[in-house]
Amino acid sequence: MMSHLPLALGAMNYLEIIRDASLIELAVLVLLMGVSVSSWALIVMKQRQLSKARAQSLTFLDTFWKATRLEGIYQTAQSLDGSPLSKVFCAGYEELSKLAQTKEGTEGAMAERLGGIENVERALNRAATTQITELEARVPFLGTVGAAAPFVGLFGTVIGILNAFNQIAEKGNATLATVAAPVGNALFATAAGLFAAIPAVVAYNSFVSRIKIFDTEMSNFSADFLNIIKRHFFR
Repeated sequence: MMSHLPLALGAMNYLEIIRDASLIELAVLVLLMGVSVSSWALIVMKQRQLSKARAQSLTFLDTFWKATRLEGIYQTAQSLDGSPLSKVFCAGYEELSKLAQTKEGTEGAMAERLGGIENVERALNRAATTQITELEARVPFLGTVGAAAPFVGLFGTVIGILNAFNQIAEKGNATLATVAAPVGNALFATAAGLFAAIPAVVAYNSFVSRIKIFDTEMSNFSADFLNIIKRHFFR
């Protein structure tokens, strides 16, 4: 009987694990496999989105500080649809264009222009909030997977161990060779939970950190842009 011990403790037979699993264990494994695939798909998508946003933002900032006319910057910004900074600039520029169309010559019109800086600021803030919302879309899913997947896997392991000990009690045979395989199979659910959780946690922390950087950059850019238009348009 001890000769079967190396086989029981050797390489996992995944087909055997699935065959011997209960309905609850199978449901746990299918759930963890589904969230793991979804997490990896989301990680790839968000990585591409943030990388594109970073590359285009650098291009936009280079254009912004080198250009001499806002119209030229606006044309370039419209082509950089993946950059949060370019979207913020476009929102501010479009609001500024509306103010520039206000006719001068009357006290009321002039007062409206002087108060228009607040409209530009609100437009910049709204655009920044919208961009942060887009960047954060579906990222909380990764945090949820990272927090919940280990517990889901642990639940599957507990159910598997309970079933294994019930079977052992019915057979009345509790040697190491008979206990090792079913308990080891039950622990596979915990491993599956960790396999789903670890990449999700790493990606979640990375994405949140990068999005915070974008948030700070948009705030700084908005302040710089407001200072520029105050000096040139609201003197």
